[in-house]
Amino acid sequence: MANPKKKRTWFVKKGEAGSIDLVFLILVLCLLTFGLIMLASASYVSALQKYNDSYHYIKRQLLFALGGVAVMLIVPRFDYHILRRFALLLLGVSVIMLILVLIPGVGVEVNGARRWLNFGIQFQPSEIAKLAIILTFASYMAANYKRMKEFKVGILLPAGVLLLVCGLVAVETHVSGAILIFSIGAVMMFVGGVNLAWFLGIGATGVTALAGFAILTPYARTRIETWLHPENDPTGDGFQTLQSLYAIGSGGPLGVGLGQSVQKHLYIPEPQNDYIFSIVCEELGFVGAMMVIVLFVLLVWRGFVIAYHAKDKFGSLLVVGVVSRLAIQTILNIAVVTNSLPPTGISLPFFSYGGTSLLILLFEMGIVLAVSRHSRMEIKE
Repeated sequence: MANPKKKRTWFVKKGEAGSIDLVFLILVLCLLTFGLIMLASASYVSALQKYNDSYHYIKRQLLFALGGVAVMLIVPRFDYHILRRFALLLLGVSVIMLILVLIPGVGVEVNGARRWLNFGIQFQPSEIAKLAIILTFASYMAANYKRMKEFKVGILLPAGVLLLVCGLVAVETHVSGAILIFSIGAVMMFVGGVNLAWFLGIGATGVTALAGFAILTPYARTRIETWLHPENDPTGDGFQTLQSLYAIGSGGPLGVGLGQSVQKHLYIPEPQNDYIFSIVCEELGFVGAMMVIVLFVLLVWRGFVIAYHAKDKFGSLLVVGVVSRLAIQTILNIAVVTNSLPPTGISLPFFSYGGTSLLILLFEMGIVLAVSRHSRMEIKE
């Protein structure tokens, strides 16, 4: 066995690693292809109205998808342990950007919510914060896994970082993003081996804080009221929820046919974004919706298989964080679209429009493939 203190290089030398997990790669490409087809179908009416170009959204998304696939295939050529060097830096940058979002004139406001920055390309810093939490927690817990049951090491420090990031995201009226980041951190802390009693106590406190924030904040409270009784305001806050349910109900078992959706004709606002799954249900029906869900389930399952077989704690926790983010975000989006949860403004991975979000997601998929490829490396933590 090689010396564990052997200096790591950026690239993996020939013979040091096996091949990437082809099952995971195929599932990612299937979801990406499925998502691009549905985005093209869901977006062309809205794109024609706003930009006089039916292909506006899909052209931009396709460019990011091609770039993202290239990144996803390049990442496994690197030793993923290099990411540990950038974890704290990325966390610091994400916190700074989350603060910048809150400054009037710097953060970009859309529909009453200030969640975006525009540095030539408009993006949400919360997307970078998700990746930063995954990298930071994986690095920290891999280095301290023997002490994770101590309160200070296992609970106090991770919870402090998590509450700081979640608090900044929540203040920008992005409660769903805060819930997602909190959930990712909680899963990683649980898998990282924290004391269960402390974990449950802190978890309950965090959930109570988020619930209190939702109740006391007019924006979040309105979302909850809309969820419970969308029919009370059918032309206002309840409009999108009701139109989504109409789309799902009209799809039936087999759908009305690809491209034949009625609700995307300016009934569902921004059908290419958060509510794209309702268009899937309408055009492809119950069968098509279940195909999408099954693909996501298989991808998450394969990701956890890769995490289980990873040769070191850092790699395993990295994959757990990435796959958990994917699973939780998918569940939240589908739950919102079907009105099982209050509207949250959270996108469906691989399907919803958003170039930078897709690029980051595919980079994360590349990290999972890197761990799968390097599972045969001689160097071990």
